[in-house]
Amino acid sequence: MNINDEVRPGGNRYVSGTDVLNDLPNYLTKFKQVAVITGDISYQVFNDFYQSELDFPIYRYDGSASYENAQKIAEQIEQADVIVGIGGGRVMDTAKLTAENLDCDVILVPTLISNCAPFTPITAVYYPNRTFRCMGFQSRAPYLTLVDWKFLLATPVDYFVAGIGDTLAKWYEITGITNTLEEDQKSAYTRLGIACAKEIAAILLEDSQDAIKSLKQQEISPAFTRVTDTIIALAGETGGFAVSYGRSAGAHAVHDGLSYLENTHDALHGKKVAYGILVQLAYTNDFDEIRAIYPFYEMIGLPTKLAQMNVSDVSEEGLAAVIKQAAAKEDTFRMIDPEVTEEQVFAAIQAVESL
Repeated sequence: MNINDEVRPGGNRYVSGTDVLNDLPNYLTKFKQVAVITGDISYQVFNDFYQSELDFPIYRYDGSASYENAQKIAEQIEQADVIVGIGGGRVMDTAKLTAENLDCDVILVPTLISNCAPFTPITAVYYPNRTFRCMGFQSRAPYLTLVDWKFLLATPVDYFVAGIGDTLAKWYEITGITNTLEEDQKSAYTRLGIACAKEIAAILLEDSQDAIKSLKQQEISPAFTRVTDTIIALAGETGGFAVSYGRSAGAHAVHDGLSYLENTHDALHGKKVAYGILVQLAYTNDFDEIRAIYPFYEMIGLPTKLAQMNVSDVSEEGLAAVIKQAAAKEDTFRMIDPEVTEEQVFAAIQAVESL
């Protein structure tokens, strides 16, 4: 059995709308032992909006989204039949890892629109020092993902932009992986994943500018709700439908490599992935596509150069840790090319930097 090869579209229940957060107590009535995992800032944002303390034990994560921290929290909780995760992507992943340790359900309440972590039974696992470790696969999908559009207007614009970048990668990664497959080699679910990723790209390229404007003006618009649901749910559906064909590839491998540069730790996940899209396209010599999406990157504020993520040394020596991880056998650039080398990844980065 390989859980990585199973079609797992996403959460058990997905609820999005205005003021749906008020229904959280009703969703918790069936559970007897509830524990909450959150972060200091996340919980403050939640309380400011919800205006009522949750009457359950509260546990803070350490910011790492690591196996070690999840195990420590699970030992502190001891027993629960549901974990409620309240926060951003790393809180969501910590909640899922902790629920896996306790063999219980998990309800996820995102405080940011930045990735699909609140929806998928998959986690990005890091080491305690916040360098990337691996992708983790949970045996249970989230019991409920509760997406309150009004609440999520609190998302900082920078995180929203990063979420757009992370989600746009779905289209470029799935096409990069599957473009060498003949049509009769694509399963029904692979085709569905490709169709989902294509619609993701269409929504983001069409609606992102208006959605960002809505966020800045603190208004719920159709563009804002479409982009929100695309980042949180549709992105997860792509990987769920198409399995390994619809998950990480070159763009995320570059992100993983960049996580090994300490000065990129303040750069958001989605922005590193967005830069990785450009590197993947350079690797496959799709420079016309890079030129086509460059205006979109500049319009919404996605990085086109490493200097925008605090990386000034772009020499082969300065990027040694990046290219080593990106080209590693256990990372996902090999979904694009099983024979990828460190030298080729570096050449692709150099091509992007020279544009």
